Amino acid sequence: MFWAYILRCADGSYYTGHTDDLENRIAEHQHGKFPGYTHDRRPVELVWSCDFATRIEALEAERKIKGWSRHKKEALLRGDWAAIQRLAKRQRSFETKVQPVASPSPQDERILDKESSTTHSTSACPVKGSKPRAEDQAPIIVLVCPQLGENIGKAARAMLNFGLTEMRLVAPRDGWPNPDAGPAASGADEVLAGAAVFGSVVEAVADCAHVYATTVRKRGVSKPVLSPEAAAREIATNAGRSAILFGPERSGLETDDVALARTIITVPVNPAFGSLNLAQAVILCAYEWSRGQTLPQPTAEDLLPPAPQDELEGLIAHFEQLLEPKGYFFPPSRAAATRRTLRTMLTKPGWNHLEVRTMRGVLSALEKPPRGE
Repeated sequence: MFWAYILRCADGSYYTGHTDDLENRIAEHQHGKFPGYTHDRRPVELVWSCDFATRIEALEAERKIKGWSRHKKEALLRGDWAAIQRLAKRQRSFETKVQPVASPSPQDERILDKESSTTHSTSACPVKGSKPRAEDQAPIIVLVCPQLGENIGKAARAMLNFGLTEMRLVAPRDGWPNPDAGPAASGADEVLAGAAVFGSVVEAVADCAHVYATTVRKRGVSKPVLSPEAAAREIATNAGRSAILFGPERSGLETDDVALARTIITVPVNPAFGSLNLAQAVILCAYEWSRGQTLPQPTAEDLLPPAPQDELEGLIAHFEQLLEPKGYFFPPSRAAATRRTLRTMLTKPGWNHLEVRTMRGVLSALEKPPRGE
């Protein structure tokens, strides 16, 4: 039996996860054994859970609920199914024709654990049998046998930089959670908090219709080979979920892992030095994915228009006024050409009126004798 669950944190926010041992997992959250989202938001309280027959179903429920708004999550906690349906239609995230029974009110997690098989039926969990959201096209990042917690954290940071949030870990060497991952993630706590651990690559990608393996080495496996850019375009149009596999830091993906994938992603790198850091490989793929998305961009500052011609003429005349007594336009036969060259140089930048005034101020300062004379 597997569970998807929701915790209410001390700051009023909600955390969604999944587990095969609900009681033990909640205790771990309450005692701060997870370095991610809930660690600094204790105490936490279990407010909802739902049982599933397989881990994949529980993981899918967790992923869907994480994408819900706060209002929709609170409607789920209240058992307000009319509100859930209304919000679902608005977000086009799921449809249901069954009016489920009300969920029990938040109580001790042991009671919820014992009663989950009877009180949390399939009809009581609107994420079961729901339709996929548009965000489901985003690829899942699967780290196979990662070695260092720091690299897992850096990979999470790279993912969140470019809008990816779903990380899966296959047999991490130092176990999970890893206390070294949090600091390295630099705030990408939601990625680490939602990271799911699997015993094998087959289990990790069981719900994925398209699997991509990142490798720079030939492994005797004949498969289509794409660049990160081409793979990102393909993933955006795939029907079904896509996963991208990244191997351990020391050696990369094993031959059997590459053989499991349907497509290979290879980055064109220096053949004399083709080794990429794990986070570097992740960020290349995540960036290419983001290029086809609508991530918010930094607000562009409005540029001032070029200064009026009369202000530019004043600047040029100011230069000539200072240069004439210094003999700059000597010999006289070259004076006209020198003046044209000076005008061309001062005209090219397209200075705005503030820049012209600043330059005039510089020239005026140079005209003055040094202080103390």
